[in-house]
Amino acid sequence: MDTPDLTRKRRQPKQPFSSPLQKGLPSLNSGDRLTQAEFERRYQSRPDIPKAELIEGVVYVASPVSFQHGLFHLLVNAWFGAYWAQTPGVLAADNSTLRLDSDNEVQPDLCAWRGHESGGRVRETRDGYLAGAPDLVVEVAISSAAYDLHDKLTVYRRSGVPEYLVLAAQEQETIWYQWQEGSYHPLAADAQGILRSQVFPGLWLSPEMFWQRDIAGLLAVVQQGMATPEHAAFVAAWESP
Repeated sequence: MDTPDLTRKRRQPKQPFSSPLQKGLPSLNSGDRLTQAEFERRYQSRPDIPKAELIEGVVYVASPVSFQHGLFHLLVNAWFGAYWAQTPGVLAADNSTLRLDSDNEVQPDLCAWRGHESGGRVRETRDGYLAGAPDLVVEVAISSAAYDLHDKLTVYRRSGVPEYLVLAAQEQETIWYQWQEGSYHPLAADAQGILRSQVFPGLWLSPEMFWQRDIAGLLAVVQQGMATPEHAAFVAAWESP
């Protein structure tokens, strides 16, 4: 009969999963109703949660990010980055916390605004966040049923965000809202199917090229927009003393 090798290390049992609550971290779950101060306290204490928003006093914790969302998010950044590079006086932020009011603290995929000298209303707070209504907010939504086209749309409209661009990936639908007299109205495309921002002259978007992932074509269209007299006048107004 063989004698067991007692020198061999025994397999250690797996340690039970330790949830954030077991570690003493505060809970932060979709559907929680919190004040802005309490939302921020819990969110800042949860490094394991990459994105959460407070919409009308209700918490929304983002699910894991799909490849599709990440890809279209990158296209948005490339598109707006080309415009930003040649348009002084415009500021932008990617996936940054934005305080709109006491019940709404959002984290849009992209937001852009003019500097204070040009009438922009966004400012950086003492603790390093953003506050105020940007001139443009862009959200990549999973589908048209997402809260980006419902609860968040209402919040952005009420906050007076002049333009709100939603890209619904599942339906490959592009809706660019313009704020007029307290309501949002979709921008109409021109004869070539191009959407043109009314806040940022020269910021042109081809939805067809966007959904085809044609980055070269997408950038060519925005370059055409920046070759217009309207964009030149916008830049000159900023650069003039």
